[in-house]
Amino acid sequence: MKSNEVLQWVGAVFIIVGHLLNAIGADGWNILAFTVGTIAFFVWSIRVVNKPQLTVNVVAITICIMGLWRWLA
Repeated sequence: MKSNEVLQWVGAVFIIVGHLLNAIGADGWNILAFTVGTIAFFVWSIRVVNKPQLTVNVVAITICIMGLWRWLA
């Protein structure tokens, strides 16, 4: 399996886990899962030069950092 495909699958799995954790009310842990998934997709978007996806991931990472900051504070 190629590394770009691995990055996409890692991102997909963690985004799904984030949604599952969100559904059961596991606040904080869901944000952490979303952050890991978003970072994987961010790295992938750089590697394949997908600028729209890169933009989405920059915004998502910023939101995740704000959520993690709130959770840990």
